[in-house]
Amino acid sequence: MHGGGVVTLSSAGAGYSSEITFTVVMSCLMAASGGLIFGYDISITGGLTQMESFLKAFFPDILEKMNNATQDEYCIFDSQLLTTFVSSLYLAGMFACLVAGHITKKIGRRNSMLIGASLFFVGSVLNCTAVNVAMLVIGRVLLGFAVGFTNQSAPVYLAEIAPARWRGAFTSIFHFFLNVGMFVADLVNYRANTIAVWGWRLSLGVGIVPATVILVGGTFIPDSPNSQVLRGKADAARASLQRIRGRSADVDVELKDIMQAAEVDRLYESGAFRRIVRREYRPHLVMAIAIPVFFELTGMIVVTLFTPLLFYTIGFTSQKAILGSIITDVMSLVSIAVAAVAVDRVGRRSLFMVGGAILLACLVAMAWIFGAQLGTDGEKAMPRPYAVAVVALVCLFTAGFGVSWGPLKWIIPSEIYPLEVRSAGQGMSEAISLALTFVQTQSFLNMLCSFKYGAFAYNAGWVVVMTTFIFFFLPETKGVPIESLREVWARHWYWKRFVKPLPPPPKVVDGP
Repeated sequence: MHGGGVVTLSSAGAGYSSEITFTVVMSCLMAASGGLIFGYDISITGGLTQMESFLKAFFPDILEKMNNATQDEYCIFDSQLLTTFVSSLYLAGMFACLVAGHITKKIGRRNSMLIGASLFFVGSVLNCTAVNVAMLVIGRVLLGFAVGFTNQSAPVYLAEIAPARWRGAFTSIFHFFLNVGMFVADLVNYRANTIAVWGWRLSLGVGIVPATVILVGGTFIPDSPNSQVLRGKADAARASLQRIRGRSADVDVELKDIMQAAEVDRLYESGAFRRIVRREYRPHLVMAIAIPVFFELTGMIVVTLFTPLLFYTIGFTSQKAILGSIITDVMSLVSIAVAAVAVDRVGRRSLFMVGGAILLACLVAMAWIFGAQLGTDGEKAMPRPYAVAVVALVCLFTAGFGVSWGPLKWIIPSEIYPLEVRSAGQGMSEAISLALTFVQTQSFLNMLCSFKYGAFAYNAGWVVVMTTFIFFFLPETKGVPIESLREVWARHWYWKRFVKPLPPPPKVVDGP
């Protein structure tokens, strides 16, 4: 079955309730709000790092380069100290992910999200009250630990409590909220940029509000039944599942499947991280590595973290650069909403293919415009029509990313792992993603300064590789209950050599 293939399981999930209840909606919204704070912390630095009040307080050398008419436009923001402030969050998040999986399995998905919300609150307070770069970095480190816990637990929580037929849509809410956070951050930066001296404190302090809301609201949502069964709380799992699916729903079939998955977990004495490297989990291990690696190599760092800096580089003023970032945020939200509607209808693979084509076209076009119009040494000012074209390309790139790798990066890892390695797989996936984000945030501005327009061509080459990989090796998972995905891998043209289908249950013979 080349090209990944589509597997239809006629009996999988039979008897499951697909009702969307008030409890499941509120629980998903609260869990996805972790993405809102993450998105805010991602995007707030983009506008902040070219904000005069912030640079004057902490990075006066950057401000001096911005006012130097002979400065190479590619190299204005090339500062290791500045990128350390930005990237410290991701390095801390990587280390947190390595332990968050184990902790989440022990204390539950919801409690892990509450830990993350607490760290978000403390980190935001420390950043807002910072008086030196050290306080900024320590605050970002705490935010990174928060990201490690929420990014590991929230997508899995969403996948486990969502009805199977709507799992893609519900899980994509995390990425939608992440982009809402980015949109809010750019709006705050747009206002804060007009406030002399203390505007940067407003930018960093607003994050305290959603952290407080999540910390309080998270105490009222149930933990996922899968997590409770895994911790031996069968009665609590039934009560939680009944609450999520509705009081009138028959949850026996779904609870039985969850308990069977938990029994598989108990058959093994070794840890989940040692287990996931075994042959029967080969496709899960490959995807745990490939999905986050490819996600980071799409070029999203350029248009997510550094959009205002990119627009400033091509000639826009600081305020207009932030406004341009707001426009791309709106485009991102629209495209993610489209993805949420389409993902459970057309499937995951189709969105990957469409998105890959759009990303490739935009990156090639941006490489050509930067090379031809800004020059190889940043010695020329980019003509305004071409600068506007770059903004349009960034918006189109954002749309392609928003319908494909953006939400699917959260959906695929949250649903493909068997329960016995789910925490390990999700933790590994997020650790790799955050590690690569750290590397890119620490190196991109230097890379832009050194490689010039070649930075865009580099990402374009990777888009070709990742789209080809998805076409051949990722099976379609739409509509398949999360505890029945083993059959999908067992029927895939390549992965079936590693994953074998479960034997059929013994037949019950009536009578003598």
